[in-house]
Amino acid sequence: MAFVILEPCQGEKAGECVSVCPVDCIEEGPDQFYIDPDICIDCGACLAVCPVDAIVEEYDLTPDQEVYLEKAEEFFANK
Repeated sequence: MAFVILEPCQGEKAGECVSVCPVDCIEEGPDQFYIDPDICIDCGACLAVCPVDAIVEEYDLTPDQEVYLEKAEEFFANK
């Protein structure tokens, strides 16, 4: 499992999550930050510091939020 960054990050892009990630799996995209689901170790450090509560665990995604996991997968597939 991995963490996923949702819509509240769009436009906000606070970035506190990047500096606390021990495996450097969070990168800034054009509209929001993304967590690489293949690298994330599920530590929860990003979740604790997000000022806009934009981060959730993958298994907690609602069907309408799954698009954000897909966006992250696409973002990292194109790197």
